[in-house]
Amino acid sequence: MLEIGLKAPDFTLEDKDGNTVSLSDFLGKKVVIYFYPKDNTPGCTRQACAFAGAYKQFEERGIVVIGISRDSVASHQKFAEKYSLPFILLSDPERKAIEPYGVWQEKKLYGKVSFGIVRTTFIIDEDGNIAHVMKKVKPDTNAEEILAKIER
Repeated sequence: MLEIGLKAPDFTLEDKDGNTVSLSDFLGKKVVIYFYPKDNTPGCTRQACAFAGAYKQFEERGIVVIGISRDSVASHQKFAEKYSLPFILLSDPERKAIEPYGVWQEKKLYGKVSFGIVRTTFIIDEDGNIAHVMKKVKPDTNAEEILAKIER
């Protein structure tokens, strides 16, 4: 997994509307990238709704919020519409960002071993460097924790 101070790997992925979005598009702004396992699952829905609830605070601070999962563009579009998500959702079925950020990991659930996205959030500074890495975040409080870190 990436460490604080390293250059954040650039990526270009499609958003919920099929537009291409690159991390480098946001140089000069703080960016929050949160990786999550799957649209419309309980934890991921709570996390997305928490970001939506705090979105105005992010916007007021000029902070870009990006959620990334392996879900399709169509899935992201439905997810965003269903929950009125105002931030960017990017589709990464080929793990172009997921793997360089080190969030594709072995997971164990009820004794079963599989690979998947480990819920992780990165704060990228205005120069494109990793300012914070938040591992194993709690879906309900992730957005608040980020705002608290940025305020320091």
